[in-house]
Amino acid sequence: MLAEARWPEPGDTAPPTVPGFVHSTFPPLVAAVADRCLTRRYGTAPAPAGPGARTAVLLVSASGDQASAGHVHDTVASGGRPGPLFFFQSVPNSVAGHVAARWGLGGPVLCLSPTGDARADATAEADLLLYDGDADEALLVLIEQTATGDHAVAVLLGQGETACVPGDFADGSPPTS
Repeated sequence: MLAEARWPEPGDTAPPTVPGFVHSTFPPLVAAVADRCLTRRYGTAPAPAGPGARTAVLLVSASGDQASAGHVHDTVASGGRPGPLFFFQSVPNSVAGHVAARWGLGGPVLCLSPTGDARADATAEADLLLYDGDADEALLVLIEQTATGDHAVAVLLGQGETACVPGDFADGSPPTS
């Protein structure tokens, strides 16, 4: 594992807002934990051209952005029209793309919504990207928002490091169900 970050960590309150994303803490949480992880590896954005050019971003969430989905549903159900930002924001790749653009990451950007073990699905996909030569590094962001709070973990992996992904909720990573 090249770097790791979690949300929350001691001292965390709310993640910083992200321009262009409204109503929900899901996109800011993804951006915050990804930024924290990448900062621990590279310092400030952007990532160095060599590694950054071939770094994949994988966003993994079983439930996705529930607040945005609920807002759009309620607005449409009541005969309203969702604001234009929700068309952009409702696609999880939007915030993953934001992270990739901010950090200059040029590898594939993927979003997974696992129905089983989120950690296993994320690491299997990272393995494919790394070993098939599609990326030299992979940033995995696993996030779930539950009634007990928001939890996310981001790990930056290189070749042969996917076995190091934290895997249970007790260590602060998102629940797998």
